[in-house]
Amino acid sequence: MSVMRAMVLEARRSPLKLYERPVPAPAAGEILVEIEACGVCRTDLHVVDGELPDGKLPIVPGHEIVGRVAAVGEEVTGFAPRARVGVPWLGATCGICPYCRSNRENLCDTPQFTGYTRDGGYASHTLADGRYAFPLPESADAAALAPLLCAGLIGWRSYRMAGEGKALGLYGFGAAAHILAQVAVWQGRRVYAFTREGDTAAQNFARSLGAVWAGSSDEAPPEPLDAAIIFAPVGALVPAALRAVKKGGRVVCGGIHMSDIPSFPYALLWEERHLLSVANLTRQDAREFLAIAPKAGVHTEVTRYPLARANDALNDLRTGRLQGAAVLIS
Repeated sequence: MSVMRAMVLEARRSPLKLYERPVPAPAAGEILVEIEACGVCRTDLHVVDGELPDGKLPIVPGHEIVGRVAAVGEEVTGFAPRARVGVPWLGATCGICPYCRSNRENLCDTPQFTGYTRDGGYASHTLADGRYAFPLPESADAAALAPLLCAGLIGWRSYRMAGEGKALGLYGFGAAAHILAQVAVWQGRRVYAFTREGDTAAQNFARSLGAVWAGSSDEAPPEPLDAAIIFAPVGALVPAALRAVKKGGRVVCGGIHMSDIPSFPYALLWEERHLLSVANLTRQDAREFLAIAPKAGVHTEVTRYPLARANDALNDLRTGRLQGAAVLIS
């Protein structure tokens, strides 16, 4: 019997534990993926820390999965053995609710999410619904591809919702922002990066990727912004971003979880400023972004960890010790 390794969350706010399990066989519609790399996303941290409390337990976290097709279940087409695939956060949708029927599958009433309601990528193998996996470049570095599967995809959805203005603020310069900054600069936009106070390393990193300005999140940018995207899970950044955008500007909250938003004067929202949230992603988001990333020359800054050190990777993300993204190597 073949054996796989998996880092398992058994209880919220507890360290993951390394287990060996039998390698599962794919059911109809599924593919078995032998994992090369899996990104460590802030959403994983929300799952582990109990800020997203309703998921499955025990659970194998991880939803930025890059791997090779090891086996294919019945009714699956389009995947050759050993083909490289990516598996993102959106694991499956019902296809019949009003949201699915109106091209808004990201809002499905009964979705499944990789690493939250179905086992994910902190493992050597995982099962995925073949309809929600995507072909990836065969020759690219697996660890470099992994952050594209959520930081890139959710970031891309946030970016599109921010509109087409030229002055764009990015609050929280981590995995998603460092990817989106490259796309924005490639498209001729002016990027303003907002970081934790005193984080000169993150600010210098942002400038190295083309940001025209970088400063702390409580600073005002040199010009009013057309739009701002908040990736940091800090509710106090909402009024700060509203203060920074011009009349008619947009503030997009790009995370799945955020601390409470403090009260703020209506004047910050008035003059037709928009406050929006992003929920999940669609398969169309994935197809669009995975096509545009190589055209924009996107490269990811990654710190690699062996699978057994998943807890260290999560803690480095939790404490802000990462530049770019953390990636587990199976």
